[in-house]
Amino acid sequence: MAEKDLSDLFVDTLKDIYYAEKQIYKALPKMAKSAASDELRAAFEKHHDETEVQIERLEKIFEIIGKPARGKKCDAIEGILDEGKEIMDEYADSPALDPGLLAAAQAVEHYEISRYGTLKTWADQLGHKDAVKLIDQTLAEEKKTDETLSEIAVTAVNAQAA
Repeated sequence: MAEKDLSDLFVDTLKDIYYAEKQIYKALPKMAKSAASDELRAAFEKHHDETEVQIERLEKIFEIIGKPARGKKCDAIEGILDEGKEIMDEYADSPALDPGLLAAAQAVEHYEISRYGTLKTWADQLGHKDAVKLIDQTLAEEKKTDETLSEIAVTAVNAQAA
């Protein structure tokens, strides 16, 4: 068996985040529908649209590196999204639903920020300059979404639930 290198790890992690983004894309409309806060619902809807573009960027990156755009099951995102489903079930019609949804969404964002930050560093190391630019765009969007969610938590949903 051939020894694996950073390039292999980059591709595996790219497959991981590609799978994750597709799962997130499916989960966001459910989260938006469950949210009581108009502001939180709008944030989920906006991020749903951004996620579609992020998936397209990942497909471009696969193209750049000459690999097929294929996902690889990501147990981490499955677990985070399952926690979000539990919150939707256990806190439905409760004032704590929106803070729970927001916390679940931020767990997703933090996972994505971690993955994209790592991928950007590796892409740079491997000389994939065009991929670095695409990853950086997505990373900036994920960080902005996280900031928006924090603002919504502090200015709206946490106080309403308390």
